[in-house]
Amino acid sequence: MLKVAVTISGLGRLFAGELTRVLDAARVADGAGIHQVVLPDHLAIGPRLDRYPFAEKFPYPPEEPWLEPITTLAAIAAVTTRMRLATGVLISPVRPALLTAKSVATLDVLSNGRVDLGVGSGWQREEFIDAGLGFVGRTSRMVDTVRACRALWEHEPPVSFASESVTFTDLWCEPRPVQSRIPIGFGGPANTVTATRIAELGDGWLPIGVMPDEEIVKGLSEIRAAYSEKGRDPSTIEVRVGLPGMTDAKGRVDFSEMKRRAGVLETMGVTTISVALGRFLAGPEDVAPFIEGLAAAFS
Repeated sequence: MLKVAVTISGLGRLFAGELTRVLDAARVADGAGIHQVVLPDHLAIGPRLDRYPFAEKFPYPPEEPWLEPITTLAAIAAVTTRMRLATGVLISPVRPALLTAKSVATLDVLSNGRVDLGVGSGWQREEFIDAGLGFVGRTSRMVDTVRACRALWEHEPPVSFASESVTFTDLWCEPRPVQSRIPIGFGGPANTVTATRIAELGDGWLPIGVMPDEEIVKGLSEIRAAYSEKGRDPSTIEVRVGLPGMTDAKGRVDFSEMKRRAGVLETMGVTTISVALGRFLAGPEDVAPFIEGLAAAFS
């Protein structure tokens, strides 16, 4: 069955500057039966939004506030009981590997095993200000970080690990996650490199931006083939795709059209659709009614 998520972005307009209201939105989503809440990630924003590499323009201005996702999801964990807590995506190359391992494991413990980790390499040079975490080589560092995290979370300590950008010997990084395997989704284009990475290290695909249907189909075909080559079951692949909010001729939310479009995505192999609230809703008064209506439409 297709799962429904909400991505909480566009906080300036969505909550009129009262950022603690993100917790109210999470409570509503949890109570309404939404499967997953997704937090995006930017440590900072520079002026060169024209460098955004995806199909559409970058949807928010430089002054838009971005809550740190792991911190925010920990707060959300405290006010919810069942909803999955996801990043979409965590820009892992701007964070040291041990910090990522510790903070994600801590979130998983405090949420009783509700973490879905989405990772990506980032696109904005201005975020990579640490000389040790530079823009060049960020994708290989992302992969090294995931490998290091897997080792720390899943191997019996003391754990040793060696790669080009992350190396350590005989470490305990406790507590380890509640989940025996934290699900990790990789952002990336529909190509063989992404497919191989997911099959080796991940559990799902997070297409970034507005991706044409034929690209989603192509990407999933590549991932299924890579899974089969690794001896993994292709039916277990998770794919989360953004679903835009839709309105009818009178400007009212058209949940039936959104559900129709979601059905098309499901036939392609998409397992979760996520609606980015900040791209669609006008203000704080729209948040709760929309989330409740979305959950009801897909129940």
